[in-house]
Amino acid sequence: MAAMLLADMGATVIRVDRVESTAEAFSVEPRFDVVLRNRRSIALDVRKPSGLNLLLKLIDTSDALIEGFRPGVAERLGFGPEVCMARNPRLIYGRMTGFGQTGPLAQTAGHDLNYIALSGALSAIGRPGQRPVPPLNLVGDYGGGALFLAFGIACALVERGRSGLGQVIDTAMIEGAALLMAPFFGWFASGAWSEPRGGNLLDGGAPFYDTYETADGLFVAFGAIENKFFRSFAEATGLNPKFIAGQNDRLLWPELRQALTALFKSKSRAEWCAFLEGTEACLTGVLNLAEAPNHAHHRDRGSFIELNGVTQPSPAPRFSRSVSTKPAPPSVSGAETHAILRELGLEPTQIKELEAAGVIRCGST
Repeated sequence: MAAMLLADMGATVIRVDRVESTAEAFSVEPRFDVVLRNRRSIALDVRKPSGLNLLLKLIDTSDALIEGFRPGVAERLGFGPEVCMARNPRLIYGRMTGFGQTGPLAQTAGHDLNYIALSGALSAIGRPGQRPVPPLNLVGDYGGGALFLAFGIACALVERGRSGLGQVIDTAMIEGAALLMAPFFGWFASGAWSEPRGGNLLDGGAPFYDTYETADGLFVAFGAIENKFFRSFAEATGLNPKFIAGQNDRLLWPELRQALTALFKSKSRAEWCAFLEGTEACLTGVLNLAEAPNHAHHRDRGSFIELNGVTQPSPAPRFSRSVSTKPAPPSVSGAETHAILRELGLEPTQIKELEAAGVIRCGST
């Protein structure tokens, strides 16, 4: 994901794949593997000296390297920070792990759910009296990991413009997830946020910041936190005026939730959206993955694109001068191996020898 974000913004990114194929939990046809879009692939066996040498030749002329092994693995394979930065002092060496390069859990296996559990984020997500709910893998892998690594690389490139030197970025998903929780730690310390989950302003505890089922069994999202927006909704729908003045009176919340539940059940989702979407009421439909790209707002802004028949989000954010080009579809693993090696100066006979020795693999486009 971090590499996709950088490639979407115009970075030339080469993906270094394994020579041998590996079974993944989500194994799909390459065109559906959206996070691999917009970059080329070379397949190398870096455990072999000639494969490692090819990787180091790539690193010699690169601005940044991203690696996601457990701490110490890259060093054992021969392309740790000391080796790479001795060859290329301007290199930004981006490391992505769950728990970080140091600490008692640094070598421990884990996934997004484990990282956000220890960060404090997971405990805050879910309904009262029920188990914490996994928020997909958005908070740890992508929010706490990919975004922070891409941000770190961008920051290091700016700093390199001043110092002329590269540096190592230790990106720990657990720390990124914790940082995303910064306001909640502050509110908790002040007493404005309380345990257990499901009783606060933003975790579904407030009846005016939640989802509701509509007459057709679909859902709307209602987020009128500020009183002026809640008033707009109440006046438009004929909600009892006492709820306007008492919006933040927690003693009224159970009655307000009951009233809203009944109110939203009186119309279909489409009717509610036609009535209030685009107004000051802070109400939208809850769209699924098939519906979201077809919303009028997304169509107007081009928020989604189609590559090889696969609908996916467009690059973001947008800039006043720079314009992101339409991303290229994901490559088959090793599809550009020959081309990349020719760019490194290898002759066709050398490439054939490496392929015969199992050092490289050449996929088909």
